[in-house]
Amino acid sequence: MSAPFYKLGYFGDEVSLILAFVLGVGFGFFLERAGFGSARKLVAQFYLRDLAVFKVMFSAIVTAMLGVTYLAWIGYLDLSLVYLVPTFWSAQLVGGLLLGAGFVIGGYCPGTSIASTATGRLDGLAYVAGFAGGTLAYALVSPALEGLYKSGAIGPTTLPGALGVDRGLIVFAVVVIAVAGFAGATWIEQKMAARDAAAAATAGE
Repeated sequence: MSAPFYKLGYFGDEVSLILAFVLGVGFGFFLERAGFGSARKLVAQFYLRDLAVFKVMFSAIVTAMLGVTYLAWIGYLDLSLVYLVPTFWSAQLVGGLLLGAGFVIGGYCPGTSIASTATGRLDGLAYVAGFAGGTLAYALVSPALEGLYKSGAIGPTTLPGALGVDRGLIVFAVVVIAVAGFAGATWIEQKMAARDAAAAATAGE
């Protein structure tokens, strides 16, 4: 096994922080190039007019999943050394709903708001200030919320482990879902575009 590099001692904390910074800047650059630094582009996702966010993010997930899977199969990556975030399903469910609501209302998620701010958009800056303030507020009241954020703890969990099925079957299923999702997203976009065109034509008569 040759990876993960950090766990196997190929570099230390200092290099890992530099790599994290470089990769973060690169991630933000490509977010902006994809148009995800615009709240209009992001909010169009929820109105089903432009599902680019779904397509790009699902592409990233599937690409990373296949990369990790194939590297493990050829004996290059030791999956047992890959860090998994512990699962607190009820706390993460509540957090996910709050994040989703904030995304719909504000038009950004934390990553896209930073990319937007970096290009000088004031709405992105307002969103960054908002989630920074929310993070501070949460830190101040977190002792009172300990019961919530520690609820539903089941430790590091994967779908193959939770479902008791082979990892390869999960990978295949996710790829099939992705292909179907892409086809469905394109169909929805076309239907919405046709509806908007018909509405515009009717309004112009």
